[in-house]
Amino acid sequence: MAVVSGARSLTYAELNARANRLAHRLIGLGVRPESRVAVLLERSTAVVVASLAVLKAGGVYVPLDPNQPAGRSEFILRDTGAVALLTDRAPAEIGFAVHAPIVRADEDFADEPAGGAATMSGC
Repeated sequence: MAVVSGARSLTYAELNARANRLAHRLIGLGVRPESRVAVLLERSTAVVVASLAVLKAGGVYVPLDPNQPAGRSEFILRDTGAVALLTDRAPAEIGFAVHAPIVRADEDFADEPAGGAATMSGC
């Protein structure tokens, strides 16, 4: 096992495939090297998938604490110029203004290739 969180676990192959699919989605949204991607997730296997996907897409991972005040998260999102927000929450549950595409990190992204992300050779 590569990642275990509660009853959920991922093998290395599953982690890599999910991260590649999410990285392809991020690249499709315009994430390029050094683009900032905000991540608003509770502790779970999705956090590891999301952070790896951001790196595979060439982006910079900007963690947002789900327990901090909404105004603080909104400020960080705006201040960093994040080009996307990865979350496990519905848009109505986020609690602050988001002026970037919202990507549900808990989606399957089955329509995206599981092979290496475009900016990462050999992944």
